[in-house]
Amino acid sequence: MKVLKVITIAAALSAVTGAAMADSSVVHEKWAFDGKQLIPSGVRAEVGTTGYGGALLWDVNPYVGLALGYNGGDISWSDDLKIDGTKYDLDMDNKTAYLNVEMRPWGTNDNRFVKSLYVAAGAAYIDNDYDLSKNVSGSNTTKINGNFYKSANGENGSVRGKMKYDNDIAPYLGFGIAPQINKNFGVFAEVGAYYTGNPTVNLVASNLAPESGGNLANDLAAEEKKIEDKDKYEWLPVGKVGVSYRW
Repeated sequence: MKVLKVITIAAALSAVTGAAMADSSVVHEKWAFDGKQLIPSGVRAEVGTTGYGGALLWDVNPYVGLALGYNGGDISWSDDLKIDGTKYDLDMDNKTAYLNVEMRPWGTNDNRFVKSLYVAAGAAYIDNDYDLSKNVSGSNTTKINGNFYKSANGENGSVRGKMKYDNDIAPYLGFGIAPQINKNFGVFAEVGAYYTGNPTVNLVASNLAPESGGNLANDLAAEEKKIEDKDKYEWLPVGKVGVSYRW
């Protein structure tokens, strides 16, 4: 997995380098670099699967832009993580700072929608926490590593846990559209994914008893391993929308 991550990061950095080279290869005088380009050309507010926040925007030329942003906040999803038929509620605490290059292949097209299509490549500093929970009450049972458990002594039982990607730099690839409504205001939508590698998981059970033959400590350890090794959780999907303002 580490090799795949290195390759993915290298690909993202290559895309950033390629965008910079594309900028230097533009020969039209009005697209030449000057010091004013260090000043952001706009801002945007955004909300999505990685939380809510905003970004500073730079328009390097009609084909290349930069976005430096931050997303944070708590998002809760019901029955969002599923392992061997067991569904865990997921509560997300997001802390994501990112830098993306936005490459617009049709940046000089006359159609405002076509010209606003872009490919985003970059990287993010991700320090997200995910709280997992599964409650068991009454005659209900839950399956942990293939064995069924019920609440003990007639009281409610539960499984609580944390899934965490620790202070990691993750490469990103996404696709979006950002048409201008008028000279100053615009909207945007973007989908993509960060490659985060596998998370670390810690599960703790409370007031659970096996229906037959299960060993709770061993089953929890095996369940943790299944979540950590599941390919699905190597990727952090991104979907967000927002509004922008350019001056």
